[in-house]
Amino acid sequence: MPDDPQSSQIEPFRPLPDPSMRERVDAVIDRLRALSTLSRAALALAVSAGALVVAIVVLRPAGADPAPEETLPRASAPEASASAPPASSSGTLVIVQAAGAVVRPGLYRLAPGARVDDLIRAAGGLAPDADPDRVNLAALLADGEKVYVPRVGEDVPADSSAGAGSSPAPKLVDLNTASIADLDTLPGIGPATAQAIIDYRSQHGRFRSVDELLNVRGIGQTKLDELRPLVRV
Repeated sequence: MPDDPQSSQIEPFRPLPDPSMRERVDAVIDRLRALSTLSRAALALAVSAGALVVAIVVLRPAGADPAPEETLPRASAPEASASAPPASSSGTLVIVQAAGAVVRPGLYRLAPGARVDDLIRAAGGLAPDADPDRVNLAALLADGEKVYVPRVGEDVPADSSAGAGSSPAPKLVDLNTASIADLDTLPGIGPATAQAIIDYRSQHGRFRSVDELLNVRGIGQTKLDELRPLVRV
């Protein structure tokens, strides 16, 4: 007689219950005890290193953000134009004309207070045949003025007088043709010194330069500097 199928049925598999927290801790402790001394030291070192890394990341202060002006690119200053005329403190310029025996005659813009010497330098300097003894290099320039540099032996043109609002250039006294009366009109030259100039001219011939006045009795360097822009040879 066959067996009863219900009586031979196998009881289904039942999973083991999950270990409790206490059992898990005991299992970890048992594994640690089973490790060798060297393994324990390596494990402890790894744990310490991990804790150190975590501490550095957590405790590190946040770096200050750079100031906005430090992160922006700096603008470079524009280069000054080499052809720009020099500006004065007041921002105005004087326009003067250089003519005659200069390297580059023409109009020039200079700062107020500039002198004839500044204009001649701006014009490239004196030409080889210029007569600098007939030019007052120390004279102040006025706006609209025309400065004419004569050549050796050349008469100053009539249109070389100063511009509107300025006094005309004084007539120069020629040391080689002047009389006592002409020389007496010069500052610091009386009748006695005027006679000494004529006596020197008679004894040594024509003056070749204004500097020869230093050889005349009664004329020193200070008086020569005063006479230089007023006389010619």
